[in-house]
Amino acid sequence: MNADRVAPSLDDFERLADQALKALPAEMLALCKGVEVFVADFADAETLAAVGLADPFELTGVYIGVDLSQKSLADPSPEPDRVVLFRRPILDEWADHGAITLGELVTHVLVHEIGHHFGLSDDDMHRIEDER
Repeated sequence: MNADRVAPSLDDFERLADQALKALPAEMLALCKGVEVFVADFADAETLAAVGLADPFELTGVYIGVDLSQKSLADPSPEPDRVVLFRRPILDEWADHGAITLGELVTHVLVHEIGHHFGLSDDDMHRIEDER
């Protein structure tokens, strides 16, 4: 064990998320134009309540916005679409799943939240993952 190791910072996570976003297929990336990606340590109480969770360690990421299936040029959203990744819950999940890299997990969470931007439900995405 290396006692000198430091947990990845918010800036480190932002770099991982940026790398993951840039690595998406061009067709997918084109549909993400205008989606802002942020990193925070934890979801706030309002976000947790909105998704029906009490424990902030249970939420690794969230999509905030109007998904593509609901967007309308006649009625534009007043806020930009956002994906927020939560560093501490992702670190905990990574520690529990030692078989994948932190970059792979950040990519997984980012892609999952982008799936919500595309209008996919959690059930849709779990079914897609199971079929892979």
